[in-house]
Amino acid sequence: MAVHKIVLFYAFTPVPDPLAVKLWQTALAQQWDLTGRVIVSEHGINATLGGTVENLKRYVRTTRQYPGFADMDVKWSQGTGVDFPRLSVKVRPELVSFGAPDELTVDSTGVVGGGVHLSPQEVDDLVAARGEEVVFFDGRNAFEAEIGRFKGAIVPDVSTTHDFVAELDSGKYDDLKGRPVVTYCTGGVRCEVLSSLMASRGFGEVYQLDGGIVRYGETFGSQGLWEGSLYVFDQRMHVEFDDQTRSLGRCVLCQATTANYENCAAPSCKTLRVVCAGCVPGAAVQVCASCEPVSV
Repeated sequence: MAVHKIVLFYAFTPVPDPLAVKLWQTALAQQWDLTGRVIVSEHGINATLGGTVENLKRYVRTTRQYPGFADMDVKWSQGTGVDFPRLSVKVRPELVSFGAPDELTVDSTGVVGGGVHLSPQEVDDLVAARGEEVVFFDGRNAFEAEIGRFKGAIVPDVSTTHDFVAELDSGKYDDLKGRPVVTYCTGGVRCEVLSSLMASRGFGEVYQLDGGIVRYGETFGSQGLWEGSLYVFDQRMHVEFDDQTRSLGRCVLCQATTANYENCAAPSCKTLRVVCAGCVPGAAVQVCASCEPVSV
């Protein structure tokens, strides 16, 4: 029986012809029956794909042949074979949609002016050495942090990644500019950009968790500074790093602890809400706060 996996990776490097890379990536993924999402821009590549172990290995090995992609950090996790509904390969102005493509500079070494990369152990060492002076800054959309985040983390009030620039420019985090700030996100790609945006706005000591929450969870499970479950952008919706994990999520209907997400009942709304299994039938006929008083 075939074993299915999911790979997550990105690489920041100049891509002179994004369209050509898109066509190449599409052909590779179709050749090996992969599904998921690949984004290509002049800044590099960002991908999450599912398939059999054998086919994913072939795909990764071939993708590494492109100049600048050879050393990309590929993260592997368990898959089901139906984790993504289809294959999507697109060219976009940004690998992550911060709405600031002109602010990002990339060379053969990666993002220019980004935060200092820290391994999971180095993050813990920094906290051990400097204690509460260290600030964890969540680089994800706020709803993702509902089920898991670093202890004491600042979670910006953003619905989309595009909201981060205005959030930083609002001045509400200016008091952090003299403190060590550790940015983190799922696999690391968002923090590559976020940390550079923060550094260019005067945050003087900015770090980024190398490999993101995924690598931290693989290293420490639920025994480190991370608390709860991790939201992921596929059919699984969330993952836990060990059997001791206790989600931080609270059902919006009954406040029970859960990591389960359900869509708002309004057909046109894409809002995800944390809803426990016991309340799912009721949630199917209730809309989120932003859709009220929409009738469904």
